[in-house]
Formats: sequence, C-alpha cells, structure tokens
Amino acid sequence: MSDRGEDAVDWKEPARRLAAEVAPPASRWRSAVEHTKRHLFVPRWWTATPEGWKLRIGEDDPEKWQRAAYRDRTLVTRVGDVHADHATPGVCLSQGSPTSSSTHPSLLVKMYRHASIDNRSTVLDVGTGTGYGTALLCYRLGHHRVTAIDVDPYLTGAAEQRLDERGWRPRLLTADATGPIDWEGDRIVATVAVRPIPASWLAALQPGGRLVTTVTGTSLIIVADKQPDGGAAGVVDHSRAGFMRTRTGPDYPAQNRTALERARAEEGEQVESSQYPVMDVVNAWDVSSMLDIIAPGIEHRYITYDDTPDRVALMAHEDGSWCRAEETGGKVTIHQGGPRRLHSYLDQVREHWLQRGELPIRGAAVTITPDGVITLKRGNWTATIVR
Repeated sequence: MSDRGEDAVDWKEPARRLAAEVAPPASRWRSAVEHTKRHLFVPRWWTATPEGWKLRIGEDDPEKWQRAAYRDRTLVTRVGDVHADHATPGVCLSQGSPTSSSTHPSLLVKMYRHASIDNRSTVLDVGTGTGYGTALLCYRLGHHRVTAIDVDPYLTGAAEQRLDERGWRPRLLTADATGPIDWEGDRIVATVAVRPIPASWLAALQPGGRLVTTVTGTSLIIVADKQPDGGAAGVVDHSRAGFMRTRTGPDYPAQNRTALERARAEEGEQVESSQYPVMDVVNAWDVSSMLDIIAPGIEHRYITYDDTPDRVALMAHEDGSWCRAEETGGKVTIHQGGPRRLHSYLDQVREHWLQRGELPIRGAAVTITPDGVITLKRGNWTATIVR
C-alpha cells in the first residue's frame, strides 16, 4: 500500500465541509470527521455503471479522489471476492455484489451517537472495512479504547497499516463476528447487519452496556442495553440504515436463481388482477422491512421501460416460490408459482399500512434473549425474529 496520496489531495477544507454536513456543531464527532483523512483509507474503489463495476484509482485523478472521498457517500471497495486494492487497472466486473465498503460518514456518526459513546467507553467496531470508522473512534476515544473486528484478513491487515501510519494502534481482530469474540466492553456498534443478534455480543457486553446494530434484510436500527438476565432491551430507532449482511468467507454463498428466472418468463400457476400499483419494494424501506420480518428471504427485482409508464416487479424465494407483477396501461396482473404466494405477504403489509396509516416497526420496543432472538412489539403488534 502506498501513502503517496498524503500530499496529492487537498483534503482539509473538503473534510471540514463534510464534518459540518454530517455532525451538528456541538457534536464531538465533528472534529473527528474534520481531522481524519478519509481518502487515505480509500485509495481505490468500485463505481457501479451500466456496464458493470468499474475500478477507480485515486492517484490517477486526485481531484476526483478528493470529491469521492469527502462526499457523504458510501464507497464500495470490494465486489464479490475482488478487492479494489488488488484489481488490475482498467478492469470492469460484469457481475458481483458489494462485500466491503467505506460507509457514509453521516451513517457512521449516526450509529456512534445512538451508542451514547462517552470518553470512558470501550468500543467494539464490528465490520472494520477500510478502517475509516475505526479511525473516527480512535480520534474520539484514543486507540486503547477501540477494538475492531472483520472476517477478512486483508481488510484487518490493510486497516491496521493505515491506522498505524496515522499513529493509531487499536486492537484488530480477524474473526467471524457472529462467533466467539475475545473482547469485553460497554459499547458494540455494528456496520454489518445480523439476524439474529449473535449471542457472543450479548455475552461480551458489560452490564448496562449498549448494542447498536441493524437486522439483516431490513433497514431497522436496534438500540438496546444489556439486561441483568444476559439479554438486552431497547427500541427500534425511527431513522433508517442499510448495511451488508455478515459473511463467513470471501464472498456470499451463490444463490439459486431458478425461481427468479421462472418469475421473469413463466405464466403463473395462479394469475389474477390487483388493485395495487406495482411497487419498487426495495426502495420502499418500511414496506421492505416489514415484509422481510413476516416473510424473510424474498429477493426483488424492479424493471421500468423507456418512454412508457409500464413496469414489472419480480419476487423470488429459495424455496421455489415466485411472483411477477406487471403493470400495463394502468392494469396490474399478478403471476405466481411455487409452494407459496409471495404477493399475498406484500398485500398484508400494504393493507396494514392503509388501515392504520403507518407500519408498526419504527419506535417498536425491542427485547433480545441471551441467545439472540429478537422480539419487536408496538401496541397490539408483535413479531419475533429468529433468523
């Protein structure tokens, strides 16, 4: 790794503007963002284009590097098992999902503020990634109070070197964060999504310690405090976040695309009209989250066409269930096949929202058992999240 970008990028004023954007004036995180050289933690990154994932190299264009690093945006650094640091210049990956990134600075600050971190806190940073978030913690607390963990030895090694070059030497663990953890402290902040909550996190938290994480498949931020019984209790915050789910290897397991391909092309075993318009579920965050609570694991695709209002939404599940919702000329037709009717789950969510004016997930009370089972409750609505 090279540190030639130290003088290549004029970073001080962009970092100051970024800090003013992502942290309130009185926030102690503003100074951390203002004085941390984010570009040095992301010397290369991937950009999504219509042709695929294109490699960007900061030193090739310092002005573009500055603009990318000091905007409040996530920079993808790993696609599948290919890290940008190891990719050949000029390469474009035609497929693959992000497996590591440098998170939006505003989202990092939000998660840290939810954790109520003070000067005496000892923090476990779950999902080291580039090490930028770890650097903010080190600036705020001192490196002796910070531990970071990631499953990928390259990520922890690269982060350790870049942090060391800045004078910070937090403890870096290379391990599956959902398994046993060699750490004890009073704050856990995860920038990866989990489901259920790892029992090892609850065991590692000191009494009264706080956990802040998101639930895989949802945009729910859980803020919960350790209880005397070894579990935790808290609330689903009203804000939203989306993080990559944890992984145990270099890439996520390959998915069976058979049901998705059937959804694209086949006539349904059941065909009917719908009173609801076709929805881009993934970008309707509350609908998507509620749907994944009652029917986890559904994959979505949303298709639009140039110069026409027509659109198509696909739903598929690894159990072989599938659905295609087609909207043509204002008429919506639903095709479904496989063992379950996936569209009925989506209708349940929409009907709940129409009847009550909102979905119950935001502000729900949270209880977590010592083995990580999550229960959400708001009013008469209750949901248990096991996997």
